Amino acid sequence: MAGVGVRTLGGLLAGLVALSAPVALSMPRYRLTAAHQLGYDKGDPLWEYSGKVMPCTTCHTRPQGGQGWNPFGESLRAGFREQPGAKFGAVLYSVLQKKADADGDGYPDALEFYAHTLPGDPKSLPARPLAGLQAEFEQAGGLKQYTPKK
Repeated sequence: MAGVGVRTLGGLLAGLVALSAPVALSMPRYRLTAAHQLGYDKGDPLWEYSGKVMPCTTCHTRPQGGQGWNPFGESLRAGFREQPGAKFGAVLYSVLQKKADADGDGYPDALEFYAHTLPGDPKSLPARPLAGLQAEFEQAGGLKQYTPKK
């Protein structure tokens, strides 16, 4: 009888863990906003639960996020200092409008987002040459395509 109770309790616990997994694995609010604003959500119905859509290393130095910011993350932090109380999407857009290259790899941050590379990691480079990527980006709508979503 005691074995049945332990098995039942174990099954309930496993079920609760399985049901809470999507919540635990979903992206934090800033990453959700950025992924949607940058169009990373297109074509993937489970994008909110994928660490590959927009990894923490987009802004942080550690794969799990938290303390430690890469150069692009520092740009966002500076943007929040310049615009206290602004929404994340507005700060992200204003940082991208500066056409800066936070990691110094020769590709502006907005182009890195367009190419799905990391704007804060100089080793993460787009596979295409700058001029061709820039022309494709402009044809796709340029910075306007990254205007904050409502």
